[in-house]
Amino acid sequence: MKFPLAFSHLLSHHVSPSPHLSPSLPLPVATTSRARPSEATERARGGAPASTTQQTTTQETPASARGCPSLALSVSWERADMMGWGWVALALAAAYVAAKLMEVLWWRPRRVEEHFARQGIRGPRYRFFVGCVREMVALMVAASAKPMPRPYRSHNVLPRVLAFYHHWKKIYGSTFLIWFGPTPRLAVADPDLIREILLSRAHHFDRYESHPMVRQLEGEGLVSLRGDKWAHRRKVLTPAFHMDNLKVRSLPCVFFAAATTSLDLPVVVNFGAIYVDTLLLGLTGTQMQMLLPFVGETVVDMVGKWHDMAAATAAGEVEIDVSEWFQVVTEDAITRTAFGRSYEDGKAVFKLQTQLMAFASEAFRKVFIPGYRFLPTKKNTSSWKLDKEIRKNLMTLIGRRQEIADDAKLGECAKDLLGLMINASGNGGKASPITVNDIVEECKTFFFAGKQTTSNLLTWTTVVLAMHPEWQELARQEVLDVCGPHAIPSREQLAKLKTLGMILNETLRLYPPAVATVRRAKTDVQLGGCLIPRDTELLIPIMAVHHDARLWGPDATQFNPARFARGVAQAAKHPTAFIPFGMGARMCIGQNLALLEAKLTVAIILQRFEFRLSPNYLHAPTVLMLLHPQYGAPVIFRPRPSDDHSRDM
Repeated sequence: MKFPLAFSHLLSHHVSPSPHLSPSLPLPVATTSRARPSEATERARGGAPASTTQQTTTQETPASARGCPSLALSVSWERADMMGWGWVALALAAAYVAAKLMEVLWWRPRRVEEHFARQGIRGPRYRFFVGCVREMVALMVAASAKPMPRPYRSHNVLPRVLAFYHHWKKIYGSTFLIWFGPTPRLAVADPDLIREILLSRAHHFDRYESHPMVRQLEGEGLVSLRGDKWAHRRKVLTPAFHMDNLKVRSLPCVFFAAATTSLDLPVVVNFGAIYVDTLLLGLTGTQMQMLLPFVGETVVDMVGKWHDMAAATAAGEVEIDVSEWFQVVTEDAITRTAFGRSYEDGKAVFKLQTQLMAFASEAFRKVFIPGYRFLPTKKNTSSWKLDKEIRKNLMTLIGRRQEIADDAKLGECAKDLLGLMINASGNGGKASPITVNDIVEECKTFFFAGKQTTSNLLTWTTVVLAMHPEWQELARQEVLDVCGPHAIPSREQLAKLKTLGMILNETLRLYPPAVATVRRAKTDVQLGGCLIPRDTELLIPIMAVHHDARLWGPDATQFNPARFARGVAQAAKHPTAFIPFGMGARMCIGQNLALLEAKLTVAIILQRFEFRLSPNYLHAPTVLMLLHPQYGAPVIFRPRPSDDHSRDM
């Protein structure tokens, strides 16, 4: 390393304090490093003992030394020696940090790139620090610049939604390496390998570390936790949601809580394929009878407002942006079931999270720079304020509920989701009980994921039925035959709606809520004959698997619910080809609630309305954390002639 001249001089002086290195300076008479004469010798010379003299000169420069150039020079050399050591330490620290940065940002990525290349796996070349992010963003921006062309009969949305994957797959094949900053991500779309990652060899992989801004939004609940902490939290929360301990009012809370917490509640899965009707049958009759009227009343209230809006127009129909309305109705159902009497407080948190989601979505597309989130930028400051307000509202809500937790007057109302978690936190004698902060994080997770998954499924189901009136009519006739024109469908009736179940599955295939998922290799692991280095992330493009013609046939991009007529297991050529909710231990356990609420909501809408796409609708699916319609989803609803607007159901 080449040092500056002044630093080189100090370094040389430290290494060898010889007069030859500084010819312009006189040699000092005495320094602390010289050998001291004995006390007897000093007395023989008639002088003071050397130890006394030395002690004086090392502590401070005496007045007599100020007039002595030799002593003053000795002190200055000592100070220069200390400065030299400081510069050396600083240089070594800087060199160490630089070496570590180069290892992380250049040398390791190049080694990983060469490692995969030797195994026949290639991808876009790694660029210092940014990886492939610049190209990924450019491809995504270009794809989302304009909506898909009319008429909206094809659902080939993959090139728009996952533009970077679609582009690089054509060049490198379905398995290729990309770089999210200096982090390698291996795209894996083979169903057999996906099954290994998520199920049979899941212990080798873990959920990847998401962006801090995203974690701030979704909370550090069971969805985000990893490893032992995730297992412990699940163990702590599971007893609180045990069915045997719940009464009528608390039942809906369990299902809504399960939407995001990955508890060990029973689900019916066949190699990751979800059977809609079987899931509904998996709930007991009593449980279903308790849950359905609660959700149904919320939906009936929504469609009643639509009916009034349509009746107020000359045309007798109304344009509704269903993407907005379904979020509202989902919020309403969640807050009422989760927070009971504290409904308005829950709604306030939803509003704040919606604002925070805009910041998280933007951060989601950028390279994570450690420490950047602590800088007081305008966006960081705004997100801090929002998160602080969310936490404040939740802490206030929790505090009030803790104070009245033993109030007998609350009765069954105390058994909502919040009450259950507070009870779990107060169980004495148990190791590591759930804390108030844990409750706050679980509420944030529950609010975000519980709302978005269901509202997205409802939005895309309504859109595709508006695009395909033939399937809308088939589904409506089935609903009318089984449920009648007005009554809220019962558990037994929902289980008989086979056509509607196929439509929901086909919608999940074409428009899965999460278009991709990511796992991280915890150790070096063999996968499909390829050695995956530790800390490599594996990108599973769910939408790409769902749209693969090799798995689903030549009509893979067409809306054809009939492919599920013989069940999910036989809909594709591989049972792992359908994974809208993931699979394995971290599968979205809330799939049963999402499908139940969607089936009930769509059935009620079909009973009461005929609908078609608005001329203002632009088909433009895009990823904003989850899959959303970029320009909204305006749909025109016309009340059915037989609808007498009965609201007493």
